[in-house]
Amino acid sequence: MTDLGPLLDSHCHLGAYDDPVAVMDSAAAANVSLVAVTESPEEFRRLKTRLGRRPTIEVALGLHPLRAASFRPADIARFFRCMPQTRWIGEVGLDFSQHGIATKKHQLRVFDIVLTEAQPGRHPLTVHSRGAETEVVNLLSQVQLPAVMHWYTGPLKLVDDALAAGLYFSVNPAMTRSKRFASFIANVPADRILLETDGPYAKTSGRPAQPTDLKSLANQLAIAWQVAPVDAAQTLRRNHDRLRSMAG
Repeated sequence: MTDLGPLLDSHCHLGAYDDPVAVMDSAAAANVSLVAVTESPEEFRRLKTRLGRRPTIEVALGLHPLRAASFRPADIARFFRCMPQTRWIGEVGLDFSQHGIATKKHQLRVFDIVLTEAQPGRHPLTVHSRGAETEVVNLLSQVQLPAVMHWYTGPLKLVDDALAAGLYFSVNPAMTRSKRFASFIANVPADRILLETDGPYAKTSGRPAQPTDLKSLANQLAIAWQVAPVDAAQTLRRNHDRLRSMAG
């Protein structure tokens, strides 16, 4: 396979793999860097301690919407204390699917704190929006923060609103198997796309997605964009660099 140069997995639950260090080492060998998302400040602290300083890993600070009802003032305070230790925020957002609708009020409170008080604009956000796409796009449009819509499954009619708000979209190998993927990619400009795995929760070829799968995904995007794979990879790198430059 053609050497595509460095790629970025912008949303990987590294700590949820059976052997996070092996996944990280394989990714580094494949020239793939990771944004290791977390679901709480406590998980962030544990993963940062376990991994130490690694040039190819950025541990993101999260407050996952499906855990919002369990967050106490002490957890929010810890979130703020951890902010200077990271360059990314994630996983955050809203989930109004059947899995999360019962905690809608708690989720809105926590997400509002993230958007309005957590050093706004200094970190890119990787954002969960299942069943709450309209609310997430509207809120992000109001605050104008650098943010990525992770594994977007909402209506395509909202894509233009998200683009107008300056938002990016991250795609993973599992998304390419969806019947709507072709129309999704056709509606999102190439300069607003990032890569992700959402591993190990997302699957590919019957196994947890791995950061090493992103080389193949970049090739699939090259086909969709009708460009050479190396050009697709360069576009993806420019997108990441542009998003980072938007953060203070």
